[in-house]
Amino acid sequence: MRKIVVAATILSLLLATPALAHFQMIYTPESALVQGSEISLDLVFTHPFEAGHTMDMGQPEQFFVVRKGKKTDLLPTLKPMVWTSLTNSGAAYETTFKLRGMGDNAFCLVPAPYYEKQEDIYIQQITKLIVNTGGFPTDWDAPVGLPAEIVPLDKPYALWTGNVFRGVVLSDGKPVPNAEIEVEYLNHAPLPEKNAFAKEAEVEAPQDAFVTMGIRANADGEFVFGIPRAGWWGFCALGVGPAKTFEGKELSQDAVIWVQARDMK
Repeated sequence: MRKIVVAATILSLLLATPALAHFQMIYTPESALVQGSEISLDLVFTHPFEAGHTMDMGQPEQFFVVRKGKKTDLLPTLKPMVWTSLTNSGAAYETTFKLRGMGDNAFCLVPAPYYEKQEDIYIQQITKLIVNTGGFPTDWDAPVGLPAEIVPLDKPYALWTGNVFRGVVLSDGKPVPNAEIEVEYLNHAPLPEKNAFAKEAEVEAPQDAFVTMGIRANADGEFVFGIPRAGWWGFCALGVGPAKTFEGKELSQDAVIWVQARDMK
């Protein structure tokens, strides 16, 4: 009888656990720089609103930057590190990159598929981050050609609080009608010098639906989201990539983009 009671208790706790979204991050403190300089880049697979469980990343398949149509491989520059969340620590990667001149730099990560044991599926979140120098626009709205990709329709580094962010979801370069998109706020400040999240949260969610917000693209694969607060926001289009299986199991090949909003002061 005791075993039955314990099992039922564990099951009820699992069912009561909020369904927080996984988000692959490429983090750097500033996405709009006045001039070129060396920036840090942290690659972390985590739950950004809660600074929750951080998953172990495998060796990424690709990591590169596109600037004025030229692609530069950054995979050899990645160094393994351990990132600490509020609940655990997970394997992650870091590097630095010297930004030169003016224009947009599209950093793109194709991580190794991650096995999510609870769902018995693999997840591969193909992630993009655009950093600008000097305010001179070049590549921010150009598709990179990733299997799963969100192409911004607004400059993702030039957003005031209260602006909207628009994007179009692509799979192999074609729009994905009615794509399901999850949105999360980076609610605990990353501390790159400690490879960790700050303990203090910026905001409290009144209910779990506000932790991971859900929106849909329209028939042309386009979506709009009003940004209510300054900081980093992640958008993840679920299962839009062409690859559907990996090592005999279901694969969710997602497209992720991060944008940064600022208050008008």
